[in-house]
Amino acid sequence: MMRIRTMLTGLALVLAAGIAALLGGYGYRWDWWTLGWGFGIVRWAAYAALAGAAAGLIAILLPPLRGQWLTRAGAAAIVVLGLGIVMPPWLAQQTADGAPPINDVTTDTENPPAFVAILPLRAGSNNPPDYPGADYGQRQHQSLPDIAPVRMSVPPAQALTRAQTIAEAMGWAIVAVEPGAGRIEAVAETRWFGLKDDVVIRVAADGGGSRVDIRSKARIGRGDRGMNAWRVREFLRRMSA
Repeated sequence: MMRIRTMLTGLALVLAAGIAALLGGYGYRWDWWTLGWGFGIVRWAAYAALAGAAAGLIAILLPPLRGQWLTRAGAAAIVVLGLGIVMPPWLAQQTADGAPPINDVTTDTENPPAFVAILPLRAGSNNPPDYPGADYGQRQHQSLPDIAPVRMSVPPAQALTRAQTIAEAMGWAIVAVEPGAGRIEAVAETRWFGLKDDVVIRVAADGGGSRVDIRSKARIGRGDRGMNAWRVREFLRRMSA
């Protein structure tokens, strides 16, 4: 009976943690609470999931009784589920701890691509649309030295088409495509919390080919947990492939 009670306690904790973790993000999406509350709910959900996994492990280690192999298998499943709930926020926190405290990442810190069509969408956001300045760019170069423009041998029109295709494949909502200006503007939204970052891509002639620059900027937050850097790198990787 002790094994079953311990297993049921672990199951209850893991199920409650899973529901809470989902609601932490989606509740923010639905304007039920602030971002800080959402992160707090997810953090405590991870603690509950860890406690549930520990209960499942205790159930496995309790003295064996005949005919309880199925109960042990259930306890092992609780351990796996609990750790599965803990891992996403833990990995996100590890990424955040290692990310520089910046929220605006671009391949051209001296003349960053400017937002135009997206400006009305950023009204009321905590972070102004203007680039923070040269000091900010220096901080980016120190922490993200690999981020640089992509140079292509194709004409700008072809490069712009490829950039739009990649932006759509990455799930961004296209706001504007201006072939004459060589500019694409889009909104990228995280799946869980629905946090929105704005992206602008600029394509210009470069000798006989093209130069492609990109800028990704968070609407809220002093830092972005490395999301904008990841997005820029992934776009550049696909453009260079």
